[in-house]
Amino acid sequence: MEHKADLKDIVKLFLKLGIIGFGGPVAHIAMMQNEVVTKRKWMTEQHFLDLIGATNLIPGPNSTEMAIHIGREKGGWKGLIIAGLCFILPAVFITGIFAWLYKQYGQIPTVQPFVYGIKPAIIAIILGAIFPLAKKSLKSIELIIIGLLVLLCSLLNINEIYLMFGAGFSALLLAYFRNNKQNNINSFLPVILVQINTTILSATNANLFWIFLKIGAILYGSGYVLFAFLDTELVSTGLLTRQQLIDAIAVGQFTPGPVFSSVTFIGYQINGLTGAIVSTIAIFFPSFVFVALLNPIVKKMRNSILFSAFLDAVNVASVAIIIAVCFDMGKDTITDWQTFLITILSIVIAFGYKKINSAFVVLGGSLIGYLLTLI
Repeated sequence: MEHKADLKDIVKLFLKLGIIGFGGPVAHIAMMQNEVVTKRKWMTEQHFLDLIGATNLIPGPNSTEMAIHIGREKGGWKGLIIAGLCFILPAVFITGIFAWLYKQYGQIPTVQPFVYGIKPAIIAIILGAIFPLAKKSLKSIELIIIGLLVLLCSLLNINEIYLMFGAGFSALLLAYFRNNKQNNINSFLPVILVQINTTILSATNANLFWIFLKIGAILYGSGYVLFAFLDTELVSTGLLTRQQLIDAIAVGQFTPGPVFSSVTFIGYQINGLTGAIVSTIAIFFPSFVFVALLNPIVKKMRNSILFSAFLDAVNVASVAIIIAVCFDMGKDTITDWQTFLITILSIVIAFGYKKINSAFVVLGGSLIGYLLTLI
């Protein structure tokens, strides 16, 4: 039986990750893998992979849901709440400060010289974390083929949800025919997602709560999908200007923690402090509910022959999609000799000096990036 972690340790870990977690969900998960699997030995590589697969099957921000899963595993129900809040709140607090400054002065501070070097460093951190996960997930020729197909399809911009479930059900069918016997397939309840269009909106907290609760409950995909939803729900209805949305995206990109904290910025612009609080609670609340419902059945799925095959394929698909995201990040980020140099240095450190905290890689990349922009 696995030992529970001290709640103080959970607080320290996820506050730290919430403060240093630059680079989006893929980078956050890479940092969690380093802290939880490599350093603390809180769980095996395989179980960490299973949790990644599980988060990809439900709506909401993946890295936040991973934090909640880990908290639930190591600290029970208290751990579930504490890990989630500690990971979310630093980003919300920092975003709230930017939201206040923006409301006062109508612009956001210039941080581009520092962000310039962070992105290449983040790519190195992701590669360093995904390498052992990839080795662990590729258990058979079938899984290697599934992984390569998912990687190719992901690079062709096919929706990640189709790829996840397609890989999982393909492996499930193969396992079923291989075993040639009927198994009870229970404890797998598809989530029925219904989006209700709201035609008349006013800038009240009740409406903000409903808008962001709905988005948090049905949103699959990256932060960019979130911004498409926000454009439809807020800009086209006149609650937010497109410039405010663009600035909210910028804040979400250069602050640490989950990109969903952009919603704090938006809520503040629409309805002040109470709007920020209500919007933030609404968009993150579904993640806590989904993880609370899903976490207990992940191990049961692993113990079932059929669902173990399903989970293995989803894990491989998750790794393939992360590699595809990393490739796209590289195309957008590594555009000159300076970013190439930062990337190579960061990869050497991430692979050659695994005990170095990823925060130092991020800070080092940021500092070198800033210095190189002065040349």
